[in-house]
Amino acid sequence: MSLELQFKIKNDEYCQRYLRENSYWYKLLNRDPNNFKAFENEVKDHFKLKRVHKIEKTIDTIGMIEKVLSTLN
Repeated sequence: MSLELQFKIKNDEYCQRYLRENSYWYKLLNRDPNNFKAFENEVKDHFKLKRVHKIEKTIDTIGMIEKVLSTLN
């Protein structure tokens, strides 16, 4: 694995954690460093770090606040 790729993984705690949990990615990244984009996408999906997930979480939070306020009235 190239040093640049190692530094990218080392600086991102989510990438580190996911790589430890799913060690098959070591082999894939060693063979072809171009797989890093696919690795990043899988990490973001797993930890729900994409914009879609953040929007869903915000909508759920607003819905919960709305329910709490409606019960107080």
